[in-house]
Amino acid sequence: MTIRLHDYWRSSASYRVRIALAMKQVPYERHVVDLLKREQVAPDNRAVNPQGLVPTLEIDGHVIGQSLAIIDYLDARFPEPRLVPTDPFARAKTWQRALVIAADIHPVDNLRILRRLNEMGVDQAGRDDWYRHWILEGFAALEAMAGDGRFMGGDAPDLSDVCLVPQMYNARRLETPLDAFPRLVAIDAALTAHPAVAAAHPDRFSPAG
Repeated sequence: MTIRLHDYWRSSASYRVRIALAMKQVPYERHVVDLLKREQVAPDNRAVNPQGLVPTLEIDGHVIGQSLAIIDYLDARFPEPRLVPTDPFARAKTWQRALVIAADIHPVDNLRILRRLNEMGVDQAGRDDWYRHWILEGFAALEAMAGDGRFMGGDAPDLSDVCLVPQMYNARRLETPLDAFPRLVAIDAALTAHPAVAAAHPDRFSPAG
C-alpha cells in the first residue's frame, strides 16, 4: 500500500496530517507543493485537489482533501491511537475544540487571506496584527475549554491537540503574546516532547534543511 501526502512544510493543515500519520505510525511518501511558488493552484495540483490547496492524501486509489477529513479517514482506517473518542459527548467536545482552530482561527489567517489583504493595501504590520488578533481570540476560548489533563484530550492527545500544535507554532512565529494562556502553553510543551509530534515538525521538512 502506497500512501502519498501532497504537503508543504509550513502549512498548518499539512502539519496536522503529518502529526496524525506519525502518531499512527503510518509510513507515507511526500509530494512537495510549494505554496510560495503558488504550485498549489497549478493544473497538476488542481487535478488532484480541485480547491488548489494542501494537504491532499492519496491512498488505495482514493484521493482526500481537507486535513480534518483526512485525519477522520485515518482514524477509521488506522484506529490506534484513536484521535477522536467513540463516546458521543467526548467526541463532540473534541470536535468543538478542534474546530475553534480549524474553522475559526486558521481559515482567516491562511496564506491566501493574507495575500488578499496585501492586495487590498494592508501593510505588513497590519497583516501581522490581523493574524495575531484571531489567534488571541481563539486561544482565549481554548484556554477556557482546556481541562486539567496533560493534553487537551486528557491523558492522551486527541484531534484538538493535533490542531493545537501547528497553531502554537504559528503564534510564536508571529510573536503572539501567550502569557494569558498557561494551560495551552503547558499542553503544547507536553505535545512537542511527544516523538510523533517532533517527527512532524516543519523544521524537519524545511527546504533550508
